[in-house]
Amino acid sequence: MQVSVEKTSELSRKMTVSVPEAVVQEKMAARLKSLAREVKIDGFRPGKVPQHVVNKMFGDRVRGEIFSDLINTTYYDALKNQELKPAGHPHIQPVEETEGFKYTAVFEVYPDISLAGLDQLEVVRPVATVSDADVDDMIEKLRAQKQSWRLVDRAAQQNDRVTISFSGTSEGENFTDGRVEDFQVVCGSNKMIPGFEDNLTGLATGANKTFSITFPEEYGNAKLAGKAAEFEVDVIKVEEPVLPEIDEAFVKAYGIEDGSVESFRDDLRNNMEKELEQALRGKLKNAVMNSLYEKIQLTVPNTLIDKEVENLMKPYLETAKRQKLKPEEFHPPRDALEAQASRRVTLGLILGEIIQKNAIKLDSNKVRSTIEDMARSYERPEDVVAWYYADEQRLNDVQQMVLEDQAIAWLVAQAKVSDETISFSDALDKQQQ
Repeated sequence: MQVSVEKTSELSRKMTVSVPEAVVQEKMAARLKSLAREVKIDGFRPGKVPQHVVNKMFGDRVRGEIFSDLINTTYYDALKNQELKPAGHPHIQPVEETEGFKYTAVFEVYPDISLAGLDQLEVVRPVATVSDADVDDMIEKLRAQKQSWRLVDRAAQQNDRVTISFSGTSEGENFTDGRVEDFQVVCGSNKMIPGFEDNLTGLATGANKTFSITFPEEYGNAKLAGKAAEFEVDVIKVEEPVLPEIDEAFVKAYGIEDGSVESFRDDLRNNMEKELEQALRGKLKNAVMNSLYEKIQLTVPNTLIDKEVENLMKPYLETAKRQKLKPEEFHPPRDALEAQASRRVTLGLILGEIIQKNAIKLDSNKVRSTIEDMARSYERPEDVVAWYYADEQRLNDVQQMVLEDQAIAWLVAQAKVSDETISFSDALDKQQQ
């Protein structure tokens, strides 16, 4: 076997593998001899078919099979011989030869990763606490979750719930499948496209209004994204929110047996502090990742980016399927996901190199405690723990997450860390992470 490698770009390689005709003939002879003992041909007894007949009838097919086998057996040997680490599957193309067998394999390789300068990593670590005001805000949110609605005879204002029927058209086409009936909108909730809720404010029961607004450019439905639309709305009723009192019944509804507001606040603070701890860990991890991404420049294989784009597409495709939409009508353009995919692949490769170079070993005790933490909120935590350990893939997902967290902890220990105080609400703001 002869192997030659051509570097076609920074990460692309074209490997040519040649196998002598003698090797091909040796393998063909053995395969055809075996076939002669098994094949059934009219006019000949089983096992008595002359070799030249078998060669003539099955030679081309066997030669093709031999070529396929040679690719399977020589490709990985050739990679090992050339010390190449391919990223993704190769594109293999046989080369026409008068003798022997030759093929080319085109693929990308993993980049060489330099961790130089890692000891100079700078990280800003967010710190926060749960204040009395934060607990007060949480109680107000809980009250809002249990609010009731009271019919009012006035124009709608912020925080009111307006029940409407409406239709929408864009470029002369109705996109609401006729008319939507008994649709509820809370003014100021920002659940509708920008401008829709604003047009309901000031309308009373029985009012009719037609207005035009434009769908956002990033709207999920590609047919409507960035398009102007006209809505025609009838107001069926207007209701104002009624918040419950913070009394014994309210407190007990949240599992506080003594029904006291003090115990309720203590329980809330405890849960908020746990949530805050988790959020701060996430923000610290994101800060480390940002610093890592800026510090270590890397060219990543396109094949890995393509695979990650497919992973990022899956939730959009699943949503489109549930809503019976065409995939291209729902998911964002590919280029909108490529930057995110490239970042994720880059950081994955860098973290993998850090773990390997610094011999960071998976802590099985951390895996166990992580699974137990996730199971704690379920009615039967022991069943959830058993569920994770019963499936290799589920367990592997947690193991990878824990190993990544261990790598982040190792990086923080090496880095120059400065603390930044932030508020509880900013700590839990997922858009900032």
